Amino acid sequence: MSNHPRLESWVHSVWSHRGPVACLLYPLSLIYQAVSASRRRRTVANHLPVPVVVVGNIYVGGTGKTPVTIALVRALRARGWTPGVISRGFGRSEDGVRLVTPDSDAAQVGDEPLLIARESLAPVAVGRERVKAGLELLREHPGVNIIISDDGLQHAALARDVELAVIGARGLGNGWLLPAGPLREPVSRLDDVDAIILNTTTESVVESRTPRFAASSCFGACRRLSTGEVRDIDTIAADLERSGEKALAAAGIAAPGRFFAMVRGHDIDCAELELGDHFDFSSNPFRGRKEGVILITGKDAVKCAQIPEIKGDDRIWVVGLEVVLDPYLIDLIDTRASEAARRLGRHPEAQNDSIE
Repeated sequence: MSNHPRLESWVHSVWSHRGPVACLLYPLSLIYQAVSASRRRRTVANHLPVPVVVVGNIYVGGTGKTPVTIALVRALRARGWTPGVISRGFGRSEDGVRLVTPDSDAAQVGDEPLLIARESLAPVAVGRERVKAGLELLREHPGVNIIISDDGLQHAALARDVELAVIGARGLGNGWLLPAGPLREPVSRLDDVDAIILNTTTESVVESRTPRFAASSCFGACRRLSTGEVRDIDTIAADLERSGEKALAAAGIAAPGRFFAMVRGHDIDCAELELGDHFDFSSNPFRGRKEGVILITGKDAVKCAQIPEIKGDDRIWVVGLEVVLDPYLIDLIDTRASEAARRLGRHPEAQNDSIE
């Protein structure tokens, strides 16, 4: 569905309310729920030798987990941890475990893990079986003392010490499970996680006793894809106003509307191009476009940079996104992870003491 943005948009519109199509599909949701619950009961959770923090969601598709994961890596590193990241790697051409480096091929490791590796500079491993990915990462990087799983809330085979559920711009849709709605687990699942992260500018109504924390986003530095030249978004906006050139904002992410709104918020009057989540750029969507400036997301840039025709397009600027997490959320994660680490003898303070 990633290369069919109109179909993707229609599906999410169906899932946004309990209309005729959703009601027709509702009996299948009951079957989906029963099968998922049975599979979870039969699955044995396996522990890694370090604390595990899962950053996931119950809404199928993107909710902004990857920027949250990057921000969490940086925040935990500032608290003295040495984080590593594991992920399935959506859209990969293989299922086995693979370590990710900033120079990896997006087709082999997935666009989001590659973005995490480049932006966070943390060790990253991908694999359908997250436990195997975690063990391989720890074998190659023995200094890692905490694992962050990008996605994996429903991956019951991986034991975890902290669960974070991210809610994005689409909220919880109509509140029904697949295929009548967008949820992979019932809304009641939010009562079981350690924290809910509201990664949205719209008001999301979430009925849960779980603590909620807001994640705020802003644009960071913008980088010209072809040369690496760096400017801030307001400088680009001023240059556009002075020159009279037209701009295009393009996004192959789950909720592109938020990106477009943020661009417009910097006084850039732009055309919009929805590419569909995880767009693969097998065809060049910018060929034939007349705009003088094209603004894309970091998630799209990791693939664009590996396609010579697109990388050489001087019009393309990669817009950096900075996510800021609530310090009280970091306190909660730090405390829960520290408790788990002490049981394992892997707390950073304990390791530092042993070194001294």
